[in-house]
Amino acid sequence: MSHAGDASFWPSPVYGDLAEELLRFSRRKTNVIDGAVLELSAFTILWTLADGHPRTLRTLSEELELDQSTVNRQVNAAIKHGYLERFEVSGQVSRLIRPTRAGVEAFEHDGRLRAERLIQVFSDLAPGTPESLLHEMRAFNDAYERTTARSDDRARRPQAL
Repeated sequence: MSHAGDASFWPSPVYGDLAEELLRFSRRKTNVIDGAVLELSAFTILWTLADGHPRTLRTLSEELELDQSTVNRQVNAAIKHGYLERFEVSGQVSRLIRPTRAGVEAFEHDGRLRAERLIQVFSDLAPGTPESLLHEMRAFNDAYERTTARSDDRARRPQAL
């Protein structure tokens, strides 16, 4: 199918084709939707906070798997636009971050736009279903995380002399 699938380092062409599709997906501006009000970073932070639990900057950084300086910049931008707020909790050193009412409204607005786009995509995908894609994506992501966790564990182990 592609020249990437023919590269000698792939164990078979299907691995190269999968890698190409993953790159194609990552390049797509899936979050640029007409009528959306939030930037992707604000939407992602609000998605994380949608469970109703405020977070510290450090916790957000860990959950989003981004540098704390990056998340701090993104949070500050969302605060400037009125989507997030920081607040103090008695007995806690770090301030917590939570959505404002405007942030919740913007998140719900943009969430509906994203849902509409997915509905349109799946109506064009037939015979594929959201359930089958979810099942495969979740299994893939779980396996990927297990694999990278094992690699990280091996990298942290002291090397034998």
